[in-house]
Amino acid sequence: MKNQKKINNRRFLFLILILFSTNLITLKILKKVDIQDIRISGSDLFSQNDVLNNSSLKIPLRLIFIRTNFLEKELKQNLSLKNVSINRQLFPFGLKIHIKTRTPIAYGERIFNNKKIEGFIDKNGIFIDKQNAENINLSKLTIQVFGWEEKFKEILSEILITQENYEFEIVKIIFSPNGFLIVEEKDLKKIFLGFNPNLINYQLQIINNLKNEFKKINFSKKIDNIDLTDPKKPKIKVFKP
Repeated sequence: MKNQKKINNRRFLFLILILFSTNLITLKILKKVDIQDIRISGSDLFSQNDVLNNSSLKIPLRLIFIRTNFLEKELKQNLSLKNVSINRQLFPFGLKIHIKTRTPIAYGERIFNNKKIEGFIDKNGIFIDKQNAENINLSKLTIQVFGWEEKFKEILSEILITQENYEFEIVKIIFSPNGFLIVEEKDLKKIFLGFNPNLINYQLQIINNLKNEFKKINFSKKIDNIDLTDPKKPKIKVFKP
């Protein structure tokens, strides 16, 4: 009888503990998140106010109602981040936001509302506003990109990634307002690539071949510009003596 009584007491205490824990968790889930309950890791560049100013999150808001997946997408897009992970936490209570920033490899400029916006470009062709980038040593960035638009990021990425495996050295990439693409190579000078993004791989191969051939004969110093808008019929303009 005594053993049975002890077992019953333990079961009762266990049920009480479960009930208490359940109530505590329920209270935590229903508790409202405020700005001090937002914790950011991975970068010292962003604050709780940056999270609020660049998302649709309005606080105070009950923890259970915060749409973490939607919030991740908003912050990744609006802050030009490589990745964002957001977790609801009960202990300690609040939102845990882990941020991974992009690595700039070029200086960039774009026009927004008729104003020039300065920033940086990563290898995926993504534009990063200057205030959203980690401390950058501009002297180490040897490439400049002008006229960036969202629609140009894929072709831009193709140029930046391909350059790593080729001999040429692009120093400037220019997109005109109508989409005409011009690049400048360190030795080959200005190269006209035109409007067709489907030709870019072929054009880059030709640039690499020209770079290698002209290097052998020290011809690049005579070049004014190269027209590869029709890569099957390259046109090279040289300085007149």
